[in-house]
Amino acid sequence: MDVKLDPSRDDLPLMANTSHILVKHYVLDLHVDFESQVIEGTIVLFFEDGNQFKKGNSSTEETCQLESNEACKFRMPEPCHIPVTNARTFSSKMEYNDFAICSKGEKDTSDKDGNHDNLEQASGISSSKYCCDTGNHGSEDFLLVLDCCDLSVLKVEEVDIAAVPGIEKFTMSPKLTVASEELRNQIVHELVTLPADRWREQFDYYARCSQAPGCGELFFDTDAWSLQIRKTGAQTATDFPHAIRIWYKTKPEGQSVTWTSDQCGRPCVYTMGSPINNRALFPCQEPPVAMSTWQATVRAAASFVVLMSGENSAKPTQLQEGFASWHYYVTMPMPASTFTIAVGCWTEMRPDTCSSNDLATERPLPPSEADFRYIGICGHMEYPCRFQNDSATTQEIIPHRVFAPMCLKSACQETLLRLIPPCLSAAHSVLGTHPFSRLDVLIVPANFPSLGMASPHIIFLSQSTLTGTSHLCGTRLCHEIAHAWFGLAIGARDWTEEWLSEGFATHLEDVFWAKAQQLAPSEAQEQQELRACLRWHRLQDELRDSPEEMQVLRPSKEKTGLVSDSGASVIKHGLNPEKTFMQVHYLKGYFLLRFLATRLGDETYFSFLRKFVHTFHGQLILSQDFLQMLLENIPEEKRLELSVENIFQDWLESSGIPKPLQRERQAGVECGLARQVSAEVTKWVRVNQRPRKRKRRQKKEVFEKLLPDQLVLLLERLLEQKTLNPRTLQSLQRTYHLHDQDAEVRHRWCELIVKHRYTTAYSSVERFLQEDQAMGVYLYGELMVSEDARQQQLAHRCFELAKGQMDRSSAKVVAEMLF
Repeated sequence: MDVKLDPSRDDLPLMANTSHILVKHYVLDLHVDFESQVIEGTIVLFFEDGNQFKKGNSSTEETCQLESNEACKFRMPEPCHIPVTNARTFSSKMEYNDFAICSKGEKDTSDKDGNHDNLEQASGISSSKYCCDTGNHGSEDFLLVLDCCDLSVLKVEEVDIAAVPGIEKFTMSPKLTVASEELRNQIVHELVTLPADRWREQFDYYARCSQAPGCGELFFDTDAWSLQIRKTGAQTATDFPHAIRIWYKTKPEGQSVTWTSDQCGRPCVYTMGSPINNRALFPCQEPPVAMSTWQATVRAAASFVVLMSGENSAKPTQLQEGFASWHYYVTMPMPASTFTIAVGCWTEMRPDTCSSNDLATERPLPPSEADFRYIGICGHMEYPCRFQNDSATTQEIIPHRVFAPMCLKSACQETLLRLIPPCLSAAHSVLGTHPFSRLDVLIVPANFPSLGMASPHIIFLSQSTLTGTSHLCGTRLCHEIAHAWFGLAIGARDWTEEWLSEGFATHLEDVFWAKAQQLAPSEAQEQQELRACLRWHRLQDELRDSPEEMQVLRPSKEKTGLVSDSGASVIKHGLNPEKTFMQVHYLKGYFLLRFLATRLGDETYFSFLRKFVHTFHGQLILSQDFLQMLLENIPEEKRLELSVENIFQDWLESSGIPKPLQRERQAGVECGLARQVSAEVTKWVRVNQRPRKRKRRQKKEVFEKLLPDQLVLLLERLLEQKTLNPRTLQSLQRTYHLHDQDAEVRHRWCELIVKHRYTTAYSSVERFLQEDQAMGVYLYGELMVSEDARQQQLAHRCFELAKGQMDRSSAKVVAEMLF
């Protein structure tokens, strides 16, 4: 279905001209100011021009509309009074240029910490006397376009990296005299192409270069979605400076950065990967093809902890006047959208040594089924890769830390801390080598709009995962761990193909969780069938209530992965606030992979999956890369007329329920755990139908103990009942202790309360809307649809209490429901 979209609301523009020039490394030097709710500082970008990586992608009608043929208006370079001070001088203003690196006063602790085993749509830009172009042809100046939104850019300058002592080793000249543009660009080229075994030296020189003086300010301008930079006389990407420094500040309202309070009421800030990724945190190239490394120094008051996507377990360096700096780095090239930062008064949570009921910590998992390596050279660009490292290959449990506000200490110790080792070990037993060398897990504030988010070396988890039994926490942790392989180490080349990340993580979370619990194969199968039943109901609900055009997993079809000549493109529905709450790419992707695994058999499927991971780690893929390799690597008799074209048509390019899934569910037999729930539902229906005064001889119902997923299914089935009387609801709550269950169960319980106007339990709904904001948006709609004055007052009261801290997208959707 070809739908006309409003670019200011629905489509997310990716403006960077990555076909002409690519960022290879970022050096960030930032200060976090909680009083002004601003992150400010500098970012130095090191480029390689397009001659190194010309692509054959053709332009499309949709993406070409991003190109502007108009001339560009630029700000004239102005004096910028931002002095570079002594390395240890600090000011809350932009009066510093201190970049801590291992070789400069900060001891390298990477080995002992287990950090690295190897050692608005584009608007037309108003015309002016300056003529520019986004390409590299004609006599006009080359225009560098970066993705940028809600940033105050103060100054852009070329960096005189030739002034760095010792930099002559990267040139043909034994001694540098007059540094030309060509010579500086040659130095950057030599630096960014150093072999992987020299990464420490490379990062040391990146840091030194980032502190080099400027050698000329550059013209720049910004619009709603981009920062454009040019240098007079630089007519091609090859001529453009390959190392530039940008001085900038974030804005409190920037969508990439969330300023809030933690569960203890202390200020904190974290970045959220959607809807606009990191362009309101720093100017960058957002298209996933712009794979880069980074290093960052972040300053904050000494009472704060800085966590970041980084290979090293950073420790603070104390500065003057009660401030500290933290330094992180990443040597594996990643899209800029995966960069994450969180600053708050976090406490590192450690296991309670007296605890004795740890899940699988005293009963280690059996030897890894994936304890092997495919021999051969990796297919990705060169970096220090763990897949080629013997010790990394056999490391089942990578070093990990847990951070949270102090008031959540007991919850972390009782639930989360004991789950991480068996979940990591289970993931290794299924997929092999962990792509990343370590892991931090942070319990984020209550306004975090999801149950979890994975970034390189760090996972954000919602506080909602800590309630009830360990089930929700374990499954969500497994989901985010799976993203280390699918979503991070292997990324989607086109962001519309989210199923390549979320579908895989959803499918693998069941497999990992079963192994982490050490379930017998039959028990694991039963639990997975039960979860398939729950997801089937959820998918049906989602498809019934969502627009058809947003139910398609590959909306661009044969144009998927194509960009304009410059590299710019748009992500369909990327800004639509409804998309944040949709699960279709999780669910349809999950059912596709489940369908393939069933067709091929688990042994064949997971053997292939390990081979696929080894082949494509460190790279970006499209759907056909996975499907073609799958069909090429399975015996002819198991293909059963499967083809890439058929899978595209049935699963990825159509709205609604895929035909093979429809046939499977119609022919399927209810699993044992679901049958047990059906029996319990029958009992509750009988209880509900009894008269208020029970006859003396009437037999009392005896209810079975149910698993968390069974409780969810039970409550969903009871939601189908037209009426449940207060006595039945009271008995339900008492029988299953619903106040103490996990957030998935309590969500369904709240739905029952709202549907049947069970006023006695309205406090449970209020608690849910305050403490489980990641899941509460749907409940606001239910409260308003009921047209019950008391329920609508409850919704308005809860929103008034929460909206000041609520995630912006969630607040916008709720406000539309309420007003």
